[in-house]
Amino acid sequence: MENNDFLKTYYDTRNEDERLQSKFGQIEFITTMHYINKYIVPGNKILEIGAGTGRYSHKLALDGYDVTAVELLDKNIEMFNKNTTKGEKIKIFQGNALDLGIIEDDEYDITLLFGPMYHLYTIEDQKKAISEALRVTKNKGILIIAYCLMDASIINYGFMGNNIKTLVEKKLLEVDTFRAYSTPAEIFQLYRKEDIDYLNSNFQVFRLHYVATDLFTNYFRNMINNMDEETYDMYIKYHLTICERMDMTGITHHSIDVLRKYE
Repeated sequence: MENNDFLKTYYDTRNEDERLQSKFGQIEFITTMHYINKYIVPGNKILEIGAGTGRYSHKLALDGYDVTAVELLDKNIEMFNKNTTKGEKIKIFQGNALDLGIIEDDEYDITLLFGPMYHLYTIEDQKKAISEALRVTKNKGILIIAYCLMDASIINYGFMGNNIKTLVEKKLLEVDTFRAYSTPAEIFQLYRKEDIDYLNSNFQVFRLHYVATDLFTNYFRNMINNMDEETYDMYIKYHLTICERMDMTGITHHSIDVLRKYE
């Protein structure tokens, strides 16, 4: 089975829009938009690589920005087009994060590399995706990369889901270091912050923020979804207060790395 076949099967059976629109799913979205809005200015051109069904691309286009999206999967592109409303300055291309040859160098003010790093299983491919994203970003432009974090998955899926022994038996977890390993069949590539730091060390970038986009949220989804609006608003404020604290970020399921490109 090819890598893309695993991805296609996974996303064909899930509603990504529904996840992001739930209360718990919106924490990740709200947090990511909070950091995008720190740097975006009127007139910016934005590229989203691995745009999925377009949750971020459509929001930014509706806010008045010129948005280009690149997406690999047919189903996601179909949903992306269905979600497009009249007046959006937006276009989407089918493409692969490892080869953005259709895009010129230094074209975008802000580049979002949100989906691809979840599904690249070798350091070579991970570096290639970042290299391509930086190539199409203007000098001193912003690159925001999303990652899935390792230890949250070990805690949630491994221990809380009672799958820890199975992971060891399948040689997907090293018990001395508790480092997890993934193949295309597991769908998601998992990282620790030191892995992300190593990837950055290969490029001319300056880190502006390293952010835990959901932190504790995925550990108690039902509680988040059942919060009244006042409590939910307070939770969001609390989350945004602590989401860059280095003593907490390791517990998150998802993170974003906010980088500035330097040539």
